[in-house]
Amino acid sequence: MKILALQGSARKKGNTAKVLGWVEEELIARGHEAALVYLHTKNLNGCMGCAKCKNVVDDVGCVQKDDVPDILLQMIASDLVIFASPLYFWGVSAQLKAVIDRTYSLYTRYHEPGHASLLEGRRQALLVTGAGGWDNNAEAAFTAFGRIHKPHKTIHAGQLYVGSCTTPADMDASVREQAVAFARRITA
Repeated sequence: MKILALQGSARKKGNTAKVLGWVEEELIARGHEAALVYLHTKNLNGCMGCAKCKNVVDDVGCVQKDDVPDILLQMIASDLVIFASPLYFWGVSAQLKAVIDRTYSLYTRYHEPGHASLLEGRRQALLVTGAGGWDNNAEAAFTAFGRIHKPHKTIHAGQLYVGSCTTPADMDASVREQAVAFARRITA
């Protein structure tokens, strides 16, 4: 399976990177091809809402000239995309959110006959790390993520929330076990 991981944390060696690293190790050990895009180093503009992309049916139709169209093409070429981010104010990071918003250019005719998506049939998974617990904290990010599968016409492969994160050094074997189980689950 060809897998793309979108690492949305600003910290290249932070909590999200540590957990995602364990996921990636397991995926590679299981024979999958895994690629990582560290979004913090990319030029990512937000969606302008111009809808010019809706005039293009079989390609990424975004008119902006930044790094997002290339990332979207990598998503299209992958069997599974892992969206990974720390939790910021009940949602994913600005870097990851910019990419998610720009996936608007990948589908047409949503809520209409002929709804099509360049991601149709692919798998998507969400990995989030955060300092707090789940309740009144993380569930909003996962609810929002669960809703993108309908316009994307994708399969919700799985999700993982690692809460009570302080530093990567404080993550123990139980967190690694969660990451490994997540890697196995999203590729099953």
